[in-house]
Amino acid sequence: MRTTPTTRRTAARRTPSTRRRPLAVATSLALALAVLAGCSAQDDGAAATATTSTSSAAVDVTATTTAADVMADNNDATTVTEDEQASEETTVTLSGGTATADGDGVQVDGSTVTITAAGTYRLSGTLDDGQVVVAAPDDAVVTLVLDGATITSSTGAAIDVRTADDVAVVLAEGTTSTLSDTSSYADDADANAALYADADLTVSGTGTLVVKGNGNDGIASTDDLVILSGTVQVTAVDDGLRGKDALVIEGGTVTLDAGGDGLKSDQDEDETKGYVEITGGTVTVMAGDDGVDAATDVVLTGGDVTITSGGGSAEATDDSGAKGVVAGVYVVVEGATLDVDANDDAVHTDGAAIVNDGELTLATGDDGIHADVALTIAGGETTVTTSYEGLESAAITIAGGTTSVTSSDDGLNASAGSTETADGDAQGGAGGPGGGGMDADGGETLTITGGELTVDAGGDGLDSNGSMSMSGGAVVVQGPTTDGNGALDVNGTFVVSGGTLIAIGSAGMAVSPDADSEQGWVSAVLDTAGAAGSTVTVTDADGTVVAQTVAAKEYRSVVVSTPEVVDGADYTVEADGTQVATATAGEAAAGRTGGPGGGMPGGGAPDGGQRPA
Repeated sequence: MRTTPTTRRTAARRTPSTRRRPLAVATSLALALAVLAGCSAQDDGAAATATTSTSSAAVDVTATTTAADVMADNNDATTVTEDEQASEETTVTLSGGTATADGDGVQVDGSTVTITAAGTYRLSGTLDDGQVVVAAPDDAVVTLVLDGATITSSTGAAIDVRTADDVAVVLAEGTTSTLSDTSSYADDADANAALYADADLTVSGTGTLVVKGNGNDGIASTDDLVILSGTVQVTAVDDGLRGKDALVIEGGTVTLDAGGDGLKSDQDEDETKGYVEITGGTVTVMAGDDGVDAATDVVLTGGDVTITSGGGSAEATDDSGAKGVVAGVYVVVEGATLDVDANDDAVHTDGAAIVNDGELTLATGDDGIHADVALTIAGGETTVTTSYEGLESAAITIAGGTTSVTSSDDGLNASAGSTETADGDAQGGAGGPGGGGMDADGGETLTITGGELTVDAGGDGLDSNGSMSMSGGAVVVQGPTTDGNGALDVNGTFVVSGGTLIAIGSAGMAVSPDADSEQGWVSAVLDTAGAAGSTVTVTDADGTVVAQTVAAKEYRSVVVSTPEVVDGADYTVEADGTQVATATAGEAAAGRTGGPGGGMPGGGAPDGGQRPA
């Protein structure tokens, strides 16, 4: 059993948290149990035994948590700090097919250099077709200073850490070191990366490390992998960086070109591990599969992260599956800059996605942000530049920040996903027959309490298979031009009690707030379509402007709710100063008001088809 020096920030064990309970889902939004089980309400009671297609990954999450709260439930990643590294160094000079050392703790057998004791070892020179092996005692802290070292191996890893407590790789200032491994590994090989550690691994320093993972991964640790500083450039046929228990980047410049996942932590047997945390640095990922993939959490509190996965959104097909950021439980962004171009979801989690701060720019062939349980945007700046659906979750909350969404289908879609009853009959979900429209309230929620939200949608602008409410914030929706969808779409109640709402779009599926909403609203349908680029203005009987926007495309319906709207009063809608419609506040001019069973079928794709797989 390993012993841990008291001077090191270590992974202290915590009492297991109850935040993840198999097959039990809960959120702080008090969603109905049927929603979180993925059920659509059914009059015959069949929904009581319904399950979702994602129920095997059901989690217990909180929709309004912070990065600190999430990390408090995780084991700290072990980091080898500078004061732990032995001040006395052993110099190891690599010389083609052999090496020499000026101290103890090193054994040389041909082109194999073995470190056998704790200490600091400075490696320089070139080792051709060889390996540096660390086989030190289980409680040893070993530091490898790479000082212009080039190590290539045709049989395995360039550096293979087999036994030690913790290992530090320090990149010497002003130098570039290169590691290159074999082109193939046996299926049962223990070491399967160019830099492999069966121990906690920390990379630091101010130099450059170039890693070529020719046979599998670039840098891999079976425990924690921490990047503190330095310039790290990895090319790998599979994963770029993999820390099984945890992967943490605190600084440096990390560039990855991976055939598989870019950053990965895949410990799925301990709920306090399997996370990826980025607190600083510059990270650039080009991944054939997912950019960041964590069994539990992805937490971003600093740094600049740029991800291209699966060739990007322009390469999206029905079989696309490469996502930008993937987590089993939480994705929390809080202060980082995240730029994603993915052929599948830009951000995806089986639990909750929470944006408290930071700057997100997302391009995707599917969803901008998808969270099975809950999605909350409370701050920062989120821009979905291109998507099939912009934001999707069973419970969506916009509480702050600035959010802009462009989508070919729904802008915001509150959906629990497709469901299946105990007898195997499919029930309606988002994006297909039976999703939205005349379906009953499924219990999903779309809640807006603050922030600024703009939506440009080819399908429904704001769509909830359950209810929708607005009590604050400023929302502008540029809805569809075709009548199969609407700027607003809701199966249940639609209550407005505050904020500013302007929604324009087609008229065939036009939806208005509930008649008993606390705040007044105006709904109007134009006799002829308004033109793209025209200024849409709503004025009261005195000519006072209560709402105004510029149409991004053709429109025929206008729905407005502001604190200035008085229920029962008359209002005029103008396009570029010309009257195009009149309406009485609180009266739906066409379409329907919110409430169970309203509307027409077809809350899915504009053509009524299924969303991409």
